[in-house]
Amino acid sequence: MEVVLDKQYPVSAGVDAAWTVLANMNELATCMPGAQITSEIDATHFTGSVRVKVGPAVAAFAGTIEILALDPATRTLKMMGKGADKGGSSASMELTANLVAIDATSCTLVGHAEVIVNGKFAQFGGRMMGSVSDMILAQFADVFSQKAAVAQAALAPAASAAAAPGDSATPAAAAAPAPAPQAPVVAKEFNALGLVWALVKGFFANLFGGKR
Repeated sequence: MEVVLDKQYPVSAGVDAAWTVLANMNELATCMPGAQITSEIDATHFTGSVRVKVGPAVAAFAGTIEILALDPATRTLKMMGKGADKGGSSASMELTANLVAIDATSCTLVGHAEVIVNGKFAQFGGRMMGSVSDMILAQFADVFSQKAAVAQAALAPAASAAAAPGDSATPAAAAAPAPAPQAPVVAKEFNALGLVWALVKGFFANLFGGKR
């Protein structure tokens, strides 16, 4: 079964800061719920895993990621991901993502993905898979925006220092304490049971909400 996704999400940072996240596969992976990079084969090939909770049970998917293109000029990433679980289900995704500038402190993350799912997950059908994907990607985009905002804040002092003329820094400015380090922003592990409940609630809300 194939699902095609075209999405746009607001990002609370300029394109330069957002690109530092999009171009870093280790940072980008932690935007995805339950995902992590387990090894780096070379600059464009990685292995990784995704954990999905269903109540107390945990399903694990192992796979590979290949960066097909990384263009700083257009702020575009193109990648291919493939994975499978021990139960025989498998999935592949070809993703093209790019950043579109709005102003100095905001931009838009635009993505096009073609996802192919085989095995038991394909039995859910395109509509269910679309709803699942919407919820996962919404969390991904939220964490991505948070990471980009942190990168934006880190870039601001460096830009101010570069803009300052000569040795004009005052002793007070030189003595100013460095900002405290922030905890890494990481997506929460995906709970499929919570997702199913959300979908059920959404179904009945639409069913009864649409009746007048």
